[in-house]
Amino acid sequence: MSYLKPGFSHPHHQQNNLGLYRKDYEGALSTLCAGCGHDSVSAAIVQACFEADVEPHRVAKLSGIGCSSKTPNYFLNHAHGFNSVHGRMPSVATGACMANRELIYVGVSGDGDTASIGMGQFAHVARRNLNMVYLVENNGCYGLTKGQDSATTDMGSVSKAGRASPFESIDLVALALQLGATYVARGFSGDKEQLVPLIRGALAHRGFAFIDIISPCVTFNNNPGSTKGYEYVREHMQAVGQADFIPVREEVTASYEPGCSVEVALHDGSVCLNKIDPELDISDRASALRLLDSYKERGEILTGLLHVDRDSEDLHDTLETADRPLRDLSEQDLCPGQVALDSINQSCR
Repeated sequence: MSYLKPGFSHPHHQQNNLGLYRKDYEGALSTLCAGCGHDSVSAAIVQACFEADVEPHRVAKLSGIGCSSKTPNYFLNHAHGFNSVHGRMPSVATGACMANRELIYVGVSGDGDTASIGMGQFAHVARRNLNMVYLVENNGCYGLTKGQDSATTDMGSVSKAGRASPFESIDLVALALQLGATYVARGFSGDKEQLVPLIRGALAHRGFAFIDIISPCVTFNNNPGSTKGYEYVREHMQAVGQADFIPVREEVTASYEPGCSVEVALHDGSVCLNKIDPELDISDRASALRLLDSYKERGEILTGLLHVDRDSEDLHDTLETADRPLRDLSEQDLCPGQVALDSINQSCR
């Protein structure tokens, strides 16, 4: 069996302003479970970059460890890529961005990679306002290691092993707002109409652009007792609740108007999503945090663009770094001479 994608392009396929086809933004064939929400996120990234006329060779893809961290292999095959160790993607992204500010940095992480082992690094990359797009594919469990609870698992949610989570969950959107992220949004992997514009906005933003993406796990969140499940779906999923067989499933999709709520039937149950009211002041962090709390009390998940700082200054602005990549700086640039050194020493006295 061949796992190579055909290189053929139909002559009538749409091109963007760079003369590139959508296939020029694709990656390798996915090895994730059929129906995984992460593949829908990859498709949304491909579409967003195609529509935004992003040059693939100007993108650097970074990730840590987990199902989510495999996904950079499935988009932008001609981009730079680096798969780091568990939870350490933010520090690698920081080093790369400081060395070369001309690239577009896209980091893909998961709820474990970010909210557990990577929490410390996530906090600092957000507060420093590194110029990057940071996507979390959030499925509320460790899908790569048989579905254990993650830090975003809701309190009381029953895992596939039959145990209820005794801990309060971490809301990464609220945390990003509190840490000072300058572009904060939440999306759903099955709502492409909403997710693609959110990613395009993140790509255009100068500063730390964070998107928490609810991305269903079709394998390990398919049990009764999950906080994402209601009675109807529980009745239909009990037969495979304790099996390790991964059935082929359809992609979960949804479309609904701003200000409206909708119950989305996931493979593990249903979850109530609500798009924010268009009258929300997205420049006000406090109002976004209040809305998050109010919707959480009603058992709903708020999606959409929650906050953006249009006057954001990124880490390069704060540190007043060189405009050129470090590789382009000559010895004369890096060693300004005795006069400059004397001036620096004098300023420290």
